[in-house]
Amino acid sequence: MKTSGLTELEAVMAVARHRSFRAAANDMGVSTSALSHAVAALETRIGVRLFNRTTRSVSLSEAGAQFVNSVAPALSTIQTAIDEAGSFRDSPSGTLRINSSAGAVHRVMPVLIEFSRRYPDVKLDIVTEGRLIDIVVEGFDAGIRLRESVPQDMIAVPFGDRQCFAVVATPAYFSRHKPPRTPDDLRKHQCIRTRMPSGKMFHWEFERHGQMVRVDVDGPMTLDDGALILEAVRSGVGVGYLTEWDVHKDLEAGTLVRVLQAWTPPFDGLALYYPGRRHIPAALRALIDVIREQAEAARSFK
Repeated sequence: MKTSGLTELEAVMAVARHRSFRAAANDMGVSTSALSHAVAALETRIGVRLFNRTTRSVSLSEAGAQFVNSVAPALSTIQTAIDEAGSFRDSPSGTLRINSSAGAVHRVMPVLIEFSRRYPDVKLDIVTEGRLIDIVVEGFDAGIRLRESVPQDMIAVPFGDRQCFAVVATPAYFSRHKPPRTPDDLRKHQCIRTRMPSGKMFHWEFERHGQMVRVDVDGPMTLDDGALILEAVRSGVGVGYLTEWDVHKDLEAGTLVRVLQAWTPPFDGLALYYPGRRHIPAALRALIDVIREQAEAARSFK
């Protein structure tokens, strides 16, 4: 890893983001040894230790935290200048880092695949996690989440139709248990509970004629992944609370039955979002164009 002052700074920022030399090295596409030498060289040059290292963890020292906070804006300005220069290329290139929930990525994969087909010089680096993060601090170009979850200081590009949640179970389950007519009836049913990324339990939410109802359901299983919840529902374990995205094929095939539809009004769908800064990297601008094109095509098809 041939180092320069800028490369050493990028190495420090990567380790600070990941709290791991190995993960930072993978992110930068270099060896762990080379990355460690780059950080050590900078520490030697400025005469302070930026990281506290043990065999099990890496954390910023007090000096390191102050250094990272001071350097981050300058590096962002430099990256913006590089992006602006790169925007004069005939075709976008480089790496586009996007943070998203796993469920959202599954729904937008056709758009991402089409983007990759059109712009083979752009590498998409998609990181999925349940928690909502600060994409600027964590070094991402953009995020993909439900529109209602997009931070107010971000620019959102909506795509995908509005959606509804769906309360579903197998026909066999409802042959043994009377289908609920109101949300409160769910307290008598075996429900698949959902744990949020924060660790808190998700209360099923309903609305009808302006009346809001939140039900803390009970049941034999608690899961934190939509795909696992769907698998449990399909197996007849109990009632699930999922999005129409997740269950529309099962509903069409008749393998699942939907109840309480009048209590699950539509909500806004997904959005790509990014910082409201002056310059948008060429690759991100191209992805936004593809999203808008696909959305317009979907409206025309209807």
